[in-house]
Amino acid sequence: MSRHNFFPEPVPVGVADLVALTGGIVQERGDFDDGSRTFCGVAPLDRAGGSEISFLDNIKYLDDLRTTRAGVCFVSSQFVEHVPSGTIAILTPQPYLSFALASARLFPLAMAPGTIHRGKGVMAGATISPEARLESDVSIDPGVVIGPFAHIGSGSTIAANSVIGPGVQIGRGCHIGSNVTIMHSFLGNGVIIHSGASIGQDGFGFSIGRTGHTKVPQTGRVVIQDNVEIGANSAIDRGANRDTVIGEGTKIDNLVQIAHNVVIGRHCLIAGQVGIAGSSILGDFVFMGGQVGVAGHVKIGSGVQIAGGSDVHGDIAPGSKVGGSPARPLKQWFREVAVLSRIADKSRGGGAVSD
Repeated sequence: MSRHNFFPEPVPVGVADLVALTGGIVQERGDFDDGSRTFCGVAPLDRAGGSEISFLDNIKYLDDLRTTRAGVCFVSSQFVEHVPSGTIAILTPQPYLSFALASARLFPLAMAPGTIHRGKGVMAGATISPEARLESDVSIDPGVVIGPFAHIGSGSTIAANSVIGPGVQIGRGCHIGSNVTIMHSFLGNGVIIHSGASIGQDGFGFSIGRTGHTKVPQTGRVVIQDNVEIGANSAIDRGANRDTVIGEGTKIDNLVQIAHNVVIGRHCLIAGQVGIAGSSILGDFVFMGGQVGVAGHVKIGSGVQIAGGSDVHGDIAPGSKVGGSPARPLKQWFREVAVLSRIADKSRGGGAVSD
């Protein structure tokens, strides 16, 4: 993998370090490592060199595994026989997770949006209200504005030109990217918000009338629980008369719109360009593919999986897998698509079509 100066040069790790970090097991072979080799980078199988770490988690890349020059490769037991003799194989049931842990060890600053400076403290050019409170080890870039009575927890970083509104509470170990706006919000610990996101602006609330539409004041908040990650240029509206809530551990991709009063459970995964309309409720561990649209006042149960591009107009029972427009059970949707495909094939062939 080509080197850049975006991240500090990593401290090399040995096989023993990787085993301790991941809980993996070294496959002892004739080329068993004597402990002297170290590794200082990560790369895909087809590009990795002898000082780099790679992994296999998809059989599509099996040929790349057979010819890789990686120094170490995380693999599951079913693929270990394909690891070349020059590569140290570390067995793990979750190779991608092990690779992620190793990558984080080598490049910890790649885990969150960085600030212009890598030290702690407030840089010149930041504007901080004397009534704001900053705990220890906070890093603030130039152009940041922090309003009165805002509270920034220890170890948190705020990148250039972000705005933290009056009374906003940001927990400890949070990382706020550049050009982020946070208003009317409470953030827990370990929250990551990427560049350009807007949190806590007005919800889209109007009383509709024949002569015009009257704006309804949005008096709720946004509550973001611990270890949530929010992607670049996403928007989360504050509640109208109760809170918009993002549950612990939920990960939200770029360009996602979450409307007022939405409640999202714990450890959900929401891919790019999803839109969730007002007052909808998601349970825990809900997975949404890209460009899913959710109507207002919908309840989606825990463990639901929604295929990309689907439109959700009604409640979904816990554990369901759905897709299509409107969203329906995945197997039903697949059957319908297959039937339509057969009908289309018959039409192109000029034959008669019947049910």
